[in-house]
Amino acid sequence: MWYALLARDAPDSLERRLAARPAHLERLHRLREDGHLLLAGPLPAIDAEDPGPAGFSGSLVVAEFASLEDARTWADADPYVAAGVYRDVEIHPFKKVLP
Repeated sequence: MWYALLARDAPDSLERRLAARPAHLERLHRLREDGHLLLAGPLPAIDAEDPGPAGFSGSLVVAEFASLEDARTWADADPYVAAGVYRDVEIHPFKKVLP
């Protein structure tokens, strides 16, 4: 089933985010290569493609996992969690309708 992972960044976490980004992206690339990633990306803190020093307010990942528990396990192992970038991660079942 598809799951939407909505992560919210901790205050003042931009430097930690940038440092952990390569490892974070590596995991997302593996999900994509395995055919389990629908979409992923950061949520800019301001209305701009490149928010600069304003940074990001969080991230959205929509991916396929065998269960909600598997989605939680995957999210909990994210380098952004270990680095203290994310203050929390919500996971919701997601039903893809379009496209």
